[in-house]
Amino acid sequence: MANKNLKYFMREAKDEIVTVPGPETFKDEDGNVLDLEIRVLSQSEIQRINNNYRKRSIATDKKGNPLAYGGEVLWKTEKDTGKATRHLIVEALQFPDLKDKGLMEFYHCVDVTEMPLLVFSRSDEYNHVTRAVLTALGMMDAQPDSEVVDEAKN
Repeated sequence: MANKNLKYFMREAKDEIVTVPGPETFKDEDGNVLDLEIRVLSQSEIQRINNNYRKRSIATDKKGNPLAYGGEVLWKTEKDTGKATRHLIVEALQFPDLKDKGLMEFYHCVDVTEMPLLVFSRSDEYNHVTRAVLTALGMMDAQPDSEVVDEAKN
C-alpha cells in the first residue's frame, strides 16, 4: 500500500525556465537560431490572465430587455481568447522580454498584448512562438518532430 503522507504535496513554488529554439527567422550574428526562454507560469497565473479577458453580462433580447429562463436571469460570457493568449505569451517569455521599454518604444507600442504581433509579425513566427509557449505551459501537446512525422509517413 502506498504511503499516504501529505508531505509529497508540500513543495515550494519555484520558477522554471524552459529554453526552446525560436523561429528560423531570428538568428544571431553567427547565423544560429536564437533560443526563446519561457517561464512556466503556475495554473493560478494562467487562470488570472484568462479571467482578465472574460466579461459576464446579463443576456438581453434585441430591445435590450433581460432574458430569463425558469425565473432566472440568463448570463452571457464573452472572452477575448486572442488577447488572453498574447498576454500569456508576454508573461511567459523571458527572452525576448516583450515588456522591455526599449523594445516597446522601437515598435511604438503601449499595449503589451500587441507586442507578440509586432515582434513576431509573420504568421509562421507567431504560430511557432505561440506553440512553444503553450506547450511549455502545458496547455498544448508537444508537436512531433518533422523527421518523426516523415518517418511515420513512409
